Amino acid sequence: MKTSDFYYDLDKSLIAQTPLPNRDESKLLVYDRGTGKTEHRIFSDITRYLRPGDALVLNETKVFPARLLGAKKGAGAACEILLLKRLSIDSWEAILKPGRRLRPGDAVAFSDRLSAVIVKKKEDGVAEVRFEYDGVFEEILDALGEMPLPPYIHEKLKDKDRYQTVYARERGSAAAPTAGFHFTEGLLKKIEESGVKIVKILLHVGLGTFRPVKVKNIEDHVMHEEYYSVPEEAADIINGARKEGGRIVAVGTTCVRALESVSDAGGRVSPGSGNTGIFITPGYEFKAVDALITNFHLPESTLLMLVSAFAGREKVLELYRIAAERRYRFFSFGDAMLIL
Repeated sequence: MKTSDFYYDLDKSLIAQTPLPNRDESKLLVYDRGTGKTEHRIFSDITRYLRPGDALVLNETKVFPARLLGAKKGAGAACEILLLKRLSIDSWEAILKPGRRLRPGDAVAFSDRLSAVIVKKKEDGVAEVRFEYDGVFEEILDALGEMPLPPYIHEKLKDKDRYQTVYARERGSAAAPTAGFHFTEGLLKKIEESGVKIVKILLHVGLGTFRPVKVKNIEDHVMHEEYYSVPEEAADIINGARKEGGRIVAVGTTCVRALESVSDAGGRVSPGSGNTGIFITPGYEFKAVDALITNFHLPESTLLMLVSAFAGREKVLELYRIAAERRYRFFSFGDAMLIL
């Protein structure tokens, strides 16, 4: 298939720039693949569609303030380093801006306590950088770093916690698993009390989220690997729910990628951790996931391709058109879709 098969036009005024005051009051578009029925709700209505015995799978990764703004030493030119993955105590994999002007050996100053040296450049616009600092790196990063909001968000985020899920626990993501933004602690408690099993796994969101698909044919695109962890307890709950007839409901594409990476042909999930570069496109046969909660995604993105694999490309593009007509909010701080 061609990358252009996943293009759609979107009114830029629909791109959500700020989160709603209340997380669970976003719109919810519900699509039932079995009946073909589409409904329009608010997110707190999701309890209508979850059944006792289902397993609701959450990604408890936590975003860290990975965006550092500084100036090139000697030249004074403004530049930016976006941290992706820690390679050692002082070295990180990162994206540089402007990438062409920063070369190996160049140094960037962020404050009198923190600077970085470009060690080497890799493929796909990624580089290895080494930090020099005075104090505890994590504390300095918390003080100087900014949340790595996507480039289509132009409003300044007033509350950093709104670019986190309420259940975020383990730092490591350069972007948020945004489908989880809509849950509140109260809503999760209500869901659990209804008999739905809450399961927490981990996938640290990395370069794959930022990297556009630049090839004409999607078969030629190579996904960047991301770290995942599926604890034994989580695998046991998921396998038990499936055995008892419950559905596995993934909150976001990150959970889908993690679960599909550790499941066998029969849908049994094995515990474990590692790196996955799974690229899910139309034609893929899902093994572990029965239902999906997701936000609306960028045109021609790998995330849109995954959702299209789950519900059908033409149908997904039709749902996007319907959502646009009804003034749904798109992307990170936007509204949600439930596909059953």
